[in-house]
Amino acid sequence: MPHPAITIIGSGFAGLCMAIKLKEAGWHDFVILEKADDLGGTWRENTYPGCACDVPSPLYSFSFALNSGWSRLFSPREEIWDYLRACVDRYGLAPHLRFGKAVRMLEFDDDRRTWRVSTADGESFETNAVVSGIGALHIPRLPEIAGRERFAGPAFHSSEWDHSVDLTGKRVAVIGTGASAIQFVPVVAEQAARLHVFQRTPPWVQPKPDLVVSDRMRRALRVPGAARAVRNSIYWLLETRALGFTVDPALMKVQQRVAERHLARQVTDPVLRAKLTPDYTIGCKRILLSSDYYPALTRDNVELVTDGVKEIKERSIVDAAGVEREVDVIVYGTGFKVVDAFDDQRIVGRNGLKIQDAWRNGVEAYLGVSTAGFPNLFFLLGPNTGLGHTSVVFMIEAQVRYVMDCLRLLSRTGARALDVREEAQRAYNERLQQRLDRLVWHRGGCTSWYLDEHGKNRATWPGFTFEYWARTRKVKPEVYELIGPSPAKD
Repeated sequence: MPHPAITIIGSGFAGLCMAIKLKEAGWHDFVILEKADDLGGTWRENTYPGCACDVPSPLYSFSFALNSGWSRLFSPREEIWDYLRACVDRYGLAPHLRFGKAVRMLEFDDDRRTWRVSTADGESFETNAVVSGIGALHIPRLPEIAGRERFAGPAFHSSEWDHSVDLTGKRVAVIGTGASAIQFVPVVAEQAARLHVFQRTPPWVQPKPDLVVSDRMRRALRVPGAARAVRNSIYWLLETRALGFTVDPALMKVQQRVAERHLARQVTDPVLRAKLTPDYTIGCKRILLSSDYYPALTRDNVELVTDGVKEIKERSIVDAAGVEREVDVIVYGTGFKVVDAFDDQRIVGRNGLKIQDAWRNGVEAYLGVSTAGFPNLFFLLGPNTGLGHTSVVFMIEAQVRYVMDCLRLLSRTGARALDVREEAQRAYNERLQQRLDRLVWHRGGCTSWYLDEHGKNRATWPGFTFEYWARTRKVKPEVYELIGPSPAKD
């Protein structure tokens, strides 16, 4: 492989957005490394039944590539995948894609001021800058349960769905009740002879207004300005939901009442309803959207188990109360590694600094994009840039614009690399954590994947998205150290 100026890792929304903006700026010397044999990121990997977006589709798309053809307000994963393919064609990204290129190691060369990229298939090359667009929700998390490896039947994580397994007439166990599970449980409930749903903590669930977009509406959206107006309206509507997240947790009461009424309408059995009622403030865990999850749990062939899983045997699961249930298939809906997603990454920065050592007290970055000691390495959807109320595609676009401004700064100054100053990163994250400490993620009385082992929220942005947009509009050169050309080579 030639030595590209810029290497993008990942071909989901983040990686493709970065590539599009590079091409639009006239920078064509880049590659997109994708570990799989096709593009799409999470929308390629997650093929479980019922997989769909939980953000309205007009907003879960690029602002510069609106799509008036969505079939539903919350589009199924196949349509999102097709949308990403269309973006690749529209912007001519195919020549830049390199499939089957899992990145094994990134190592910064202090003398040459470049990164050495090594892939799992044995290839190695130099590049000036690296943009990580791998996202946070791609490494499955399997629970530590005694005997998990002993189970003799099919068992798989929801993000690695085994479509060769026919669930019709089977006894199925689903462990976990997160965002993926509430989408596939209703489908599995219709197929399985018996379904046991093991719930550790009930989620707050609100109704999902998944409207069908009629042909007439799609034609109307093709009128100049119509799709943009719909997108803007949805953006500001969802932004009002952030008040409880970003201003005062007490404002989440309105959101909680919506969820409580939804539960009361769909579950009339008081015993089951009590099991499904969370005891924590809404918002400190991800709020889920579904209008068919609760009805699925009221089916005669479905059992909600709230006693924890004690042990898995060859053909059964034993709960904490000692009850043993025979099952044929286990599906893990147990989420992903998020705050610890980089624990196994081999990334070495300046002076041999390993990413694990840089983040030994917790993952952090300046604006979620740059980490001190790792020049010209940019993270998209990095630490504390996730959202609980709206579309992360908005955040991706803001971050890509910021990275582009960093690259222009290098071009203007003639520097080979830029490295965020440690004091700037520390000051930024201290203010960030102070703000987070006052908000719902720390006052809700629950633990979640937002928090690391120290109880710090390393996942979510604590403000409105327009705040983040404003902060990332322009690079402040003073927060970066500009690293000049190598005297030995340049």
